[in-house]
Amino acid sequence: MVDPTRHRQLEELNQVELCVRILQNARNELYLNMRFLDVALSSLGFEADYTGNLGTDGFVIYYQPDALGAMYRRGRVAVNRAYLHMVLHCLFCHMDTRGRRAEDYWNLACDIAVESVIDGLYMKCVHVPKNLYRLDWYGRLRKKLDVLNAEGVYRALQRMNLTENQYRRLSDEFRVDDHSRWQLAEDAPRDSVTRQNRWNDNREKMQTEMETMGNQQDEESKSLLEQVQVENRERYDYRRFLRKFSVLREEMQVDVDSFDYVFYTYGLSLYGNMPLVEPLESKEVSRIEDFVVVIDTSMSCSGELVRRFLEETYDVLCESDSYFKKTNIHIIQCDEQVREDRRITSREEMERYMADFTIIGNGGTDFRPAFEHVRELIGRGEFQRLKGLLYFTDGEGIYPVKRPPYDTAFVFVKDQYTDISVPAWAMKLILEPEQILEEREQQRS
Repeated sequence: MVDPTRHRQLEELNQVELCVRILQNARNELYLNMRFLDVALSSLGFEADYTGNLGTDGFVIYYQPDALGAMYRRGRVAVNRAYLHMVLHCLFCHMDTRGRRAEDYWNLACDIAVESVIDGLYMKCVHVPKNLYRLDWYGRLRKKLDVLNAEGVYRALQRMNLTENQYRRLSDEFRVDDHSRWQLAEDAPRDSVTRQNRWNDNREKMQTEMETMGNQQDEESKSLLEQVQVENRERYDYRRFLRKFSVLREEMQVDVDSFDYVFYTYGLSLYGNMPLVEPLESKEVSRIEDFVVVIDTSMSCSGELVRRFLEETYDVLCESDSYFKKTNIHIIQCDEQVREDRRITSREEMERYMADFTIIGNGGTDFRPAFEHVRELIGRGEFQRLKGLLYFTDGEGIYPVKRPPYDTAFVFVKDQYTDISVPAWAMKLILEPEQILEEREQQRS
């Protein structure tokens, strides 16, 4: 007589073995068509989960055997696409970059971003004809975004004020996997830092592999490379970056850090009112003194982003440990010519400027007039020790040929981001609009 429990266990074991072979075959087929995904495809294990849906936590692909079998019966392409869908979520760090964004819209944006890449590959192993609904939404989003990455799609969807029916239809159209495992438990042995570091490393290796391929790379995989380049761009703490332009100088103030109270109190106890040491009356501090901020006021830079950038810069400059009592900051507005140069010498002047700030210009973009203007200011003795210049722009303009005698950084805060090359002598800083808003909220809280 056959033991029913034993029989059920054998059936489940056979079913799991079959599912593992299905996933392994999907991984192999994807690798044969996209060799640059080698490391990424091999970074996920497989585990059966009879209570959940298909999904990953960045370490393991969890699958419901019956559901995976049904998907496979619809065709290998369905399994291949689902496997690649989850791998791309991991590569683009969608699990770790949501921040304070709304979870439902973030999940939808991540699915749209990933599916747009897969739909653009046109490889037999993942290709299915796109329906008119998908084509329509891809067209709407590409009118607003150069690259359909999750951050950009999220912002675009938020501005569209979707109805409940629109959101549900979009979610049903683009949902492939379950995102509930993205949030790791605090006491879990696998942590988000380890996960993010692993996939950051995988993504950097993937970019190197794709760029090395050069002309051998398929035309359709270039959209994937664009997203990888966007995700691999270096992210900065803007406040820490701005402090690079500080200078070291002595100021008249008590230096409590270098003062030893032991000798001070010992002297008082030994000689009455005569301490052995007294606190220093001057202190070396690193602060921002002479500085230039240039705002690109061409048609391509929105006023809201300019204001956000200025407000964040203003907050850093007005920190007690960041600027001297006497400052010399020039805020220049420039498109194809210098439109305004406002000199700021105190906190009060900065507050008045921010209260009445308006954009002047909306012409073309040429960076050279601003640098020429600063050169004239230096010649007139307007600066004693100009440490640096920040140029807020979208990057689409004419750069100076020669390096100026001060540090220069081009700062991009963009809804639409494509990789922009700045001159070798300049620094490049990419900031997300949400990044600035979150930093400001944290400072206010």
